[in-house]
Amino acid sequence: MGLVSPNPGTIIWLVIIFGIVLFILAKFAWKPILNLLKEREESIAKALSAADKAREEVEGLKADNEKIIREARREREAILKEAKEIKDKIVAEAKEKANLETQKSIEQARIQIESEKNAAIDEIKVQVAELSVKIAEKLIQKELANTADQEKMVNGLLDNLKLN
Repeated sequence: MGLVSPNPGTIIWLVIIFGIVLFILAKFAWKPILNLLKEREESIAKALSAADKAREEVEGLKADNEKIIREARREREAILKEAKEIKDKIVAEAKEKANLETQKSIEQARIQIESEKNAAIDEIKVQVAELSVKIAEKLIQKELANTADQEKMVNGLLDNLKLN
């Protein structure tokens, strides 16, 4: 029962040993331990501060990235719109040019047809005139072969002239 009942000598020696251990710890261990704890606390605070800064920078970068993405999309849309306008303009110019070329070709064809028509009419007139002259020549030769018929024809022509 020595352990359960307090002995005053043991208590005194325990207090003295505890005091010596406390003094040695206070002299040699407490300051380094407290310094280590303080350094640890400061390093943790710095790490938290750095983490907060990093998070803020990441958020700033995200905002910048979103801004850059929005700007890139705007530029892409502007480029696409400009490309579409240029395409529409080129298509319209091509259509207009094609229409002008078509109208020009139609007008040239119309002029060519008109000139060919006039040439054909002139040729027909020449042929009709030649045929008329040949027919008249043959009739006159036939009519002039007989003198009685000639006199009769001349008299008929004179009578027609007097009537008109």
